[in-house]
Amino acid sequence: MTDWNPALYLQYGAERTRPALELLSRIALDEVTDVVDLGCGPGNSTALLQQRWPSAHITGVDNSPAMLTEARAALPGCHFVEADIRHYRPEQALSVIYANASLQWVENHYELLPHLVSLLKLHGVLAIQMPDNDLEPTHVLMREVAFEQDYPDRGRAALLGIHAYYDILTEAGCEVDIWRTTYYHQMSSHQAIIDWVSATGLRPWLQELNEREQQRYLHRYHQLLEEQYPLQENGQILLAFPRLFMVARREP
Repeated sequence: MTDWNPALYLQYGAERTRPALELLSRIALDEVTDVVDLGCGPGNSTALLQQRWPSAHITGVDNSPAMLTEARAALPGCHFVEADIRHYRPEQALSVIYANASLQWVENHYELLPHLVSLLKLHGVLAIQMPDNDLEPTHVLMREVAFEQDYPDRGRAALLGIHAYYDILTEAGCEVDIWRTTYYHQMSSHQAIIDWVSATGLRPWLQELNEREQQRYLHRYHQLLEEQYPLQENGQILLAFPRLFMVARREP
């Protein structure tokens, strides 16, 4: 996969940071020594952690060199590591593992989440936020266009669901707070929706297409978006974006 584009990702930085703030607000910990931001991206979520716990040792983990370059420049006081989330091992048990919009890209949550809980101190917190938009038109249409144009399914797997995640985390020995929020983002055009998803969910669908194939795919995708997302009276488009949140506290 080609590397992530930090500038494109941060084009909607305020909208992407809003759920990160909501997740952080539900972590009821004051005394925190070690925090890891899994899938830290360009550091927008890591900056929130630094503001919340300025005396803590904060590490950002990501597998994108471009994202890490951006994060290191923005946050010289934090430590950043290039690593796959599945293989990252901290040197000591952690107070907080924070994963904002990253774990949806990692397979096998039945094994991943208990593993992450095992890296926590007693009473430490695993905080997770993931887009839960597999059934939204933005993502349904990605699959539809690929089917029409005879391309293989390259989308990420759907999330397991609230009840499955609750069972996984409670069986791993956690007290669990879990909820789902739908944001409605104001978008200026259907092209703006494409710009949004091009930084994240649309990447796997386009990465192996040549330029002509990408243009053909995006032209049809734009047509279908126009059918599914009507304009408001003021010309804006409301983009529904559901997200799943979990805050799991490791108990004895």
